[in-house]
Amino acid sequence: MARRRVVVVGFGMVGIAFIEKLLKFDNEDKSFTVTIIGDEPHIAYNRVGLVSYETQYLSHMSVSNLYMNPEEWYSSQDPTRLVHYTNNCVTKVDSQARIVYTDKGLEISYDICVLATGSHAALPPYVSTSRAQNTKGIFVYRTVEDLERIASFASLKSTTRVSVVGGGLLGLEAAKAVLDLGTVPSVAVVERNGWVLSRQLDEDSGKMVLEQVKALNVDVLLQTRIGDLITEPCLEGETNARLTGLQLEGGENHACDMVIFAVGIRPRDELAAVSGITTDARGGFLVQDDLSTSAPDVYAIGECASWRGETFGLIAPGVEMADLLAFNLTEGPSHKMRSMTTPDLSTKLKLLGVNVASFGDYFADRKPAPAAPARGAKAAAAEATFAIAGEVTKPSPASAAVRSLVYHDPFSYVYKKYLFTADGKRLLGGMMIGDVNDYTKLVSMVKKKKPLEIPPGQLILGVPRKEGESDGDDLDDDTQICSCHNVPKSAISDCVASGCQSFGELKGKTKIGTGCGGCVPLATSIFNASMKKAGHAVTNHLCAHFKTTRQDLFMVVKIKRLTSFQQIMAEAGERPDSIGCEVCKPAIGSILASVHNEFVLSAKNIPLQDTNDRYLANIQRNGTYSVIPRIAAGEITPAKLKAIAEVGEQYGLYTKITGAQRIDLFGAAKTDLPEIWEQLGKAGFESGHAYGKALRTVKSCVGTSWCRYGIGDSVGFAIELEDRYKGIRAPHKLKGGVSGCVRECAEAQSKDFGVIATNKGWNVYIGGNGGAKPRHAELLAADVPRKKAVKYIDRFLMLYIQSADRLQRTARWIESLGENGQNGLEYLKKVIINDSLGICKDLDESMDALVGTYFDEWAEVVKNPDKRALFRQVCGLFFLLTDWTLNAIRFIQQFVNTDEQKPGMEIIEQRGQQRPADWPEEATPLKFQRSDVKGGTWEWRSLAKLADLGTSSEGSSSVVAKYSDTQIAIFRMADGRLYATQQVCPHRRAFVLADGLLGDTADGKPYVSCPLHKRNFTLDTGECLNDDDYQIITFEAKEVDGDILVKLPEPDLLDEVLGTSKWMVQQAQAQVKGSKHIEIVGPMEKPGVSQSVEACASSSALDW
Repeated sequence: MARRRVVVVGFGMVGIAFIEKLLKFDNEDKSFTVTIIGDEPHIAYNRVGLVSYETQYLSHMSVSNLYMNPEEWYSSQDPTRLVHYTNNCVTKVDSQARIVYTDKGLEISYDICVLATGSHAALPPYVSTSRAQNTKGIFVYRTVEDLERIASFASLKSTTRVSVVGGGLLGLEAAKAVLDLGTVPSVAVVERNGWVLSRQLDEDSGKMVLEQVKALNVDVLLQTRIGDLITEPCLEGETNARLTGLQLEGGENHACDMVIFAVGIRPRDELAAVSGITTDARGGFLVQDDLSTSAPDVYAIGECASWRGETFGLIAPGVEMADLLAFNLTEGPSHKMRSMTTPDLSTKLKLLGVNVASFGDYFADRKPAPAAPARGAKAAAAEATFAIAGEVTKPSPASAAVRSLVYHDPFSYVYKKYLFTADGKRLLGGMMIGDVNDYTKLVSMVKKKKPLEIPPGQLILGVPRKEGESDGDDLDDDTQICSCHNVPKSAISDCVASGCQSFGELKGKTKIGTGCGGCVPLATSIFNASMKKAGHAVTNHLCAHFKTTRQDLFMVVKIKRLTSFQQIMAEAGERPDSIGCEVCKPAIGSILASVHNEFVLSAKNIPLQDTNDRYLANIQRNGTYSVIPRIAAGEITPAKLKAIAEVGEQYGLYTKITGAQRIDLFGAAKTDLPEIWEQLGKAGFESGHAYGKALRTVKSCVGTSWCRYGIGDSVGFAIELEDRYKGIRAPHKLKGGVSGCVRECAEAQSKDFGVIATNKGWNVYIGGNGGAKPRHAELLAADVPRKKAVKYIDRFLMLYIQSADRLQRTARWIESLGENGQNGLEYLKKVIINDSLGICKDLDESMDALVGTYFDEWAEVVKNPDKRALFRQVCGLFFLLTDWTLNAIRFIQQFVNTDEQKPGMEIIEQRGQQRPADWPEEATPLKFQRSDVKGGTWEWRSLAKLADLGTSSEGSSSVVAKYSDTQIAIFRMADGRLYATQQVCPHRRAFVLADGLLGDTADGKPYVSCPLHKRNFTLDTGECLNDDDYQIITFEAKEVDGDILVKLPEPDLLDEVLGTSKWMVQQAQAQVKGSKHIEIVGPMEKPGVSQSVEACASSSALDW
């Protein structure tokens, strides 16, 4: 049966959402061919992220960072199912002939046409389109091109005063974006209402946000209406007028050189008139409940669609429409057709660095009250006011059916207003500023209209946790826990019910926690609770090899003075001959370093180290490493900066300043690391320990060194702390901060430990962290002398090192202390300050011992030939001819049996630097099997010498051998056993398995753990132990007269399955050819072969 042809007009966020859902629903039948057409020169990008807090487009001017899907996603699609065009404006939809026409001459036939044209930025009545085009200084705020024009005009010396008309979401972000450009001294927002964000917030919360806006030096004119623009003729020879100000309705003039209008949107429905499609009186293609327009087989979704007299300017309703239409087109014939329902307009965003959210019917108290019979005294008495923190809220006189509770904390900038039914049994909606942690739960409660199980006051103040209750217990089963893989809470309990006994097994079955990892703490809590409910024991054992906690194991090592993994395994392990795993080996390596501070690359310690610690650098996704020298407190001399620049240039390294006041050099080959460290060492640099679970940095402001507000030497103190704790291993990474005054420019209260100068000394804070679950640090001690502050931090860190779980941050550790995990801070005060346990002397001595035995790990490698030999394979150069230049690219994969080099990933150029090509957004399941090799004869073939692997009995070793175009990883265990596998990890197609840590299962089955994402592959069968989607090919290996022989088929047969050229990740070179054609070069069967496909890209998407 012929495929149905779907043409999508509009290449924006809703258009691409529809395509993704349609292709997903149609994945089995493949009954649709989709063509998407956009009039912008870009593929679909995140319009919401143009100036969002996370993206900040104006700071880097790279639209690719905003793409909804990378270019590789399009190149990976079947070209017979998806074609895309950019720079093509659709001029007409002929519903009779079923043809779409564009201004570039394209005529595309369709069976189904979907209009997703989005909306235009609106202009006020006093500014016509022609006037805006013919007056210098007038801008709207909608597309990438709009922002580029804004940035260009704002950079002119003549532009000194910018006005933004509109105090809504876009208006405030536009003002912040212009301010961040740093070229305009004066920015003002003109808002006609009495507060900002009047469509999302009430007056009190709006004024709280207003304070944040003014704190950024943005002027705000409230209750101000504009009557007209003030212009004057331009210079001689120019035809356009020039903006000089705004004429206010009160008669006053407001001077400005530039104005940005962010006053709303209007649907893009121009096609209606020429295509005979009915529109709503207020604009937008008129659609029915199934989203069909008046034209047959023509649908409209997103901002351009008017449903029941309303258009929706948020992304969520548009995506909901896309999902509905995609479902009906694919599943509708065999299922009940879905119909459009009133969409949820809840919104959560980060505005000017502040979390803001509104959910449900957040203005329910403004609606007129329905007629109601008179009530008696008893009912009237129920209208008691509710007071929290000095704020008193009474039932709104406009709506007796709605009552509100308000929490207002002006010190922490937290505001919550929840609206309830008059009887307090149901939540209707609300708004939040600052603390929005309950947003997901509250939205779910409103949608389900479930009666409250707790008093309304507890909902806004927080419900005291019952004994034995954990995070997630109050969430419904259908609540989404992992957004990366759409895993609901019920999937966790279902897995436990089916026999799942460990969190690692849960991850393998559901993929939970294998994406960004942000859901792991909550998922772990839910998993443990489910295990308890099912009657299973929940243990805190380190792993299957050690039935003990990290804390207990630490004390065993310390008290019995154990110094090797073998001793520890014999003393506390389950099986004395076990080689451990990727969990216990690094944990024990960290414990040994914390107790004895021996070199992690000593012969007995090397097998314990994960890849980063083994090579004293962070492995990157193409198999190269990053180098971060220590720059204590961020203080650096010009001479040292010059030394870093010289290293970066010599080795072709991608260079970036980190958020922790350091400089990161990316792309270093493993063999180059000792040479790089040697050059940096000569300039006075040491290891920054960015690779280890150790102190990363102590961030500082300039304090009294330069700042006119500083009252403490923050730089000097930060250097002292960083020099003191550098190199100390811990359960997780450590970060510190020192601020010279309460203005807190060093963000010390977001660090594991931090100090802030006061007029009387230093305030000491502990337990802060950013990441997926941020936590504000807590005050341990106030106004203490500098030496006492150091002493308290010493004890805090040493107690943490000795008693925290593996990979447990200080924030989570503190939360676990105290009786039943309550009042952890008070517990630490008693232990650290009051010495309630009598251990302060021991903590002090332990820290002094660690500090006194510090050595630079990089320098140890540089001066020791045996250690340098660990990085022995020679790195070469490869020349890659690209479209724009001939670049010398340093490759990362070297081999034990040849001087030839192979790339792991293609290197591309971006913003004047080189980096690896992007991974595809999603890695499809990939299982390699011996049966994939068709025919041939498997014979023993010599690939390496046993001496290449080393013969030490202390631990295992590995090398990579080249066999034609295939890379083979060879492993030698401590007992002499040899194994061989493919080098490419099927998860991300990265050639890195030989750098992985070796381990064995509880029953002794050996495996290698991929250094990138910890997929564990057995060395005998190749099965993946923690993800059923992947498998590798293993090969027999043996040693004969000093040669390592591997049983392999003919080279060309193996190359067809595992060839490097076949699996190397390459950038899709998408260069627009005219308006219809792009050249795509991706993973190919044979090197040098290009495949041309008809495609293009663009966007006409959504905003808020």
